[in-house]
Amino acid sequence: MSILRAKTLDLKETSPLTKERKENSIQNEKEALENKVFLDSYPRRLVLEMTNACNIHCVMCGRNAADFKPTIFDIEWLKYFESITDKIEEVTLLGWGEPTLHPHFSDFLKWADEKGLRKFFCTNGSRLSELKEDIFRYKVDLLTVSLDGANKETNNRIRAGADFEKITNSIKAIVEEKRRLGVNYPYLSIVMTMMKSNYREFPDFIRLAGELGIEEAKGVYLTVFEERMMPECMEGMQKSVKEVFGEAEAVGKQLGIQVKIPYLQGEDVAKENAHKDCYVGWRDFFLGSDGYVRSCMSTSKKLFHISKYQTFDDMWNSEEYREFRQCVNTENMELPCRNCYQASFANWNRKDSFVQIGNKFSPDWEVKNEN
Repeated sequence: MSILRAKTLDLKETSPLTKERKENSIQNEKEALENKVFLDSYPRRLVLEMTNACNIHCVMCGRNAADFKPTIFDIEWLKYFESITDKIEEVTLLGWGEPTLHPHFSDFLKWADEKGLRKFFCTNGSRLSELKEDIFRYKVDLLTVSLDGANKETNNRIRAGADFEKITNSIKAIVEEKRRLGVNYPYLSIVMTMMKSNYREFPDFIRLAGELGIEEAKGVYLTVFEERMMPECMEGMQKSVKEVFGEAEAVGKQLGIQVKIPYLQGEDVAKENAHKDCYVGWRDFFLGSDGYVRSCMSTSKKLFHISKYQTFDDMWNSEEYREFRQCVNTENMELPCRNCYQASFANWNRKDSFVQIGNKFSPDWEVKNEN
């Protein structure tokens, strides 16, 4: 089984697309590769941040270095997307917080299922057992669980408040239910944030995926947001990382687990550029839990509030979006993009991708009805 890199343009297909969706996706990809500014196609994916709140405390999280005022996605905002649900492929529920904390989380799954959309969410796993029934009722296609160690001791040290055994038992229960029902969904993966104190566990992380009976295990580099985390920084570690990745690849082939890893520092296809070719302004539409549209969750720059425009067409080809598309892959890109640390698009040849200390990496959060 070959190694996967982060997707910068493609999306994982879990079932055939309708003719209308396929035509839109083909046109969208063509327009992205041509760097068109005004688009005739619609995004292939909606990325909706359910909340920026979280119920665990990861030692490395950027939340520790920013002012995270609590915000929650207003389900009424779904009305803006009604006109394009027959064109887009996927709804992804993720952001700075734990999406399953949204009190109406299952209603978002139901909405997407009724529209025939692919459904994906990434979670810390704390509420998987409560959501198991809805995962199958609404046919969640893709599900990723964050674990930062191959064992209880490492994971629970890094992810304070997490319960490794509860989470892994919940994953096993989902795998068992898939087998009982005879279905191939959800496609299950686990993801580890690799830092100096845990990256050597990555081959065992692949073995854990095999024990859980899931399809994929992924590793991403730690991005350092605070000085206290510099001893965990992976910058300059490519020689030993290469050895670990080599062992992980061998384990993955042996067990039939798909392994997904970033490029080694010095080997990233972005070469000397600020980041890989970025297609988020074409492929994705990201809406934060405070109601502000941003190009992706890893930028502090807001484009506009969702209420500024009456229709999705007006938003999608707004002056703000056109300016972003015009600049993002050029020397005129704005500062947040120059310091890109987003796992899929960052240039791992550059120190800035590993270290964000002193950079503005998260938005100024707008709190609804704040007094």
